[in-house]
Amino acid sequence: MTEQTAPPSQKVGRLRLVSAAVTVVILAGLAGVYGIEHLRGNPAAAVCQPAVETARRIAPLVHGELAALTIAHAPFLVPDLSFKGADGRDHTLKEWRGRTVLLNLWATWCVPCRREMPALDALQRKLGGQNFEVVAINIDTRDPPKPLAFLKDVGIKKLAYYSDQSAHAYEDLKTAGKAFGMPTTVLIDPSGCEIGTMSGPAEWASDDGVKLVSAAIAGEAGSVTR
Repeated sequence: MTEQTAPPSQKVGRLRLVSAAVTVVILAGLAGVYGIEHLRGNPAAAVCQPAVETARRIAPLVHGELAALTIAHAPFLVPDLSFKGADGRDHTLKEWRGRTVLLNLWATWCVPCRREMPALDALQRKLGGQNFEVVAINIDTRDPPKPLAFLKDVGIKKLAYYSDQSAHAYEDLKTAGKAFGMPTTVLIDPSGCEIGTMSGPAEWASDDGVKLVSAAIAGEAGSVTR
């Protein structure tokens, strides 16, 4: 019997089908690898997505005294900064998990920082409690008594005193692309994720500041009007 061979057109069709199947398998494999690497490279993606949603909801409140606030558009877990209390005890930012935090880095040599401290103190007085706290960290590297004397002189009463004489807290935020000058302030959600960041001073205790921070604490801006 004579062996029958497929017409050239059928052979070409089969080759195309095989090639397409191989391509699908390769693309699926690459997608799986990319997905795994993406999750490994961004472990904050899941835990910090609610903070990004909060940032999106409060964005309409970023105006006036808070116009310079940069809202988070991607998940970012704030580094677990280390610093000391007034009594010399060690602290880390993780101690405030479960509360919304306004983290502020300041120094006595920074004139805008000095001017901003009364507003931060007033914000703590208005909103501070089990759901919110202003955590202000002084990064003066010399003359430890000087910041304490300054706070006393300007009548700061509600802010707890924290310091980092190594200034590592600032360097850690700078390395992460979240610090570009002094003062540096980061609004952080209860999971430790960035809601927004500001370089420079602000009137945090103004109506604009209180409305925005209150909305961040609540996790929504629906009940706050412009």
